[in-house]
Amino acid sequence: MTEELKKYESTIKKKHSFNWTPKFEEEFRTDLSKTVFVPIVIKTFEKLEWDLVFQDEVSAEAKRQGDFNRWTEKISVTYDFGIVKVKSVSLGNEMWDNGRNSKRVRLFKYAFQQTEKEFDRESLAALENEVEKANNWDDYEIPENLPQPKKQKEPKLWIPIVGGIITALILGFVVAFLSVKGIYIIGLFEVGVAIVMGFVLKQLIKVSNYTFYDHLHYLLIGMILITYLSNQYFQYQIILNENNFRPFSFWEFMQVRFEAGLTIKSLNTGWIGLLVSWTLQLVITYFVGVLRLSSSLISYSLKRVPMEVVDFAYYHFVKEKTEDQVRAELAKMGWNKTQDQDEVFESIGALQGATEFRRME
Repeated sequence: MTEELKKYESTIKKKHSFNWTPKFEEEFRTDLSKTVFVPIVIKTFEKLEWDLVFQDEVSAEAKRQGDFNRWTEKISVTYDFGIVKVKSVSLGNEMWDNGRNSKRVRLFKYAFQQTEKEFDRESLAALENEVEKANNWDDYEIPENLPQPKKQKEPKLWIPIVGGIITALILGFVVAFLSVKGIYIIGLFEVGVAIVMGFVLKQLIKVSNYTFYDHLHYLLIGMILITYLSNQYFQYQIILNENNFRPFSFWEFMQVRFEAGLTIKSLNTGWIGLLVSWTLQLVITYFVGVLRLSSSLISYSLKRVPMEVVDFAYYHFVKEKTEDQVRAELAKMGWNKTQDQDEVFESIGALQGATEFRRME
């Protein structure tokens, strides 16, 4: 960031925001056309050294890095018939932003207007022409040939299913053992379970070459349920085997658990606290697990197909060709198997998924 911008930033009057997710929004007018608006926003982001995470025809989003390369705010800028809407949202767990969001918005407004002044009528016309060419991929040169598809295994759903069930049972036993020994930490272990599930699913995706998200999503849910249900059963077995109790059924064990409830230090929260803790287990594991699964799928789909092939297919979609026509173009380049073509389309979807991933607040 230039010294001029740093100097201006130090003069900005902050407006504090208190909320579950602190944010600040402001509007101003511009005479720019919709076509050149986003490119100038991106140039402004570059001046401010903010990381671009998303752009479309009328908006762009960036994230600002703070200490330790951690994103601190997400700034969204939208064009609406000459009105520029700028919003900054905190990305941490804070409920008070100490005025930082207002500083980001007002700093952007100043930097944007300074950038806007750098363009006269001729340079704006040139920029508009450049943008239209870029949007239409007019400068893309169709290659004479493409990297040929690697021999891929046929996708097999049974591999993730079997591996997922085995993993869930192992995790269920580990969680049960730690719970019985009294070293289970609520929250920390759920995140750990989700990370392990995500890692295992990542490896199973590679081995099976199976990438259909809906089925893997259902599998993840099943793994979570099996883990925590088997956890209760394994606790029952461990307690029964390690203590000289008279034989009792698993149902009786669960009844005793409900009657005993959940005790946190010296406070007994009863069966309600126990149910809440179990719900938290499921929720935390699910959300962390979904993030890990999505990240793994995106990464695998992008690595599976060379980017030259993805660009080639995307170019033809930009030129408004149908899916069948794009398949025909791919076939001319040696990508004639349906599975290989499907993987190209999945890679295009993964690019969009990666963008959405980066946009997350």
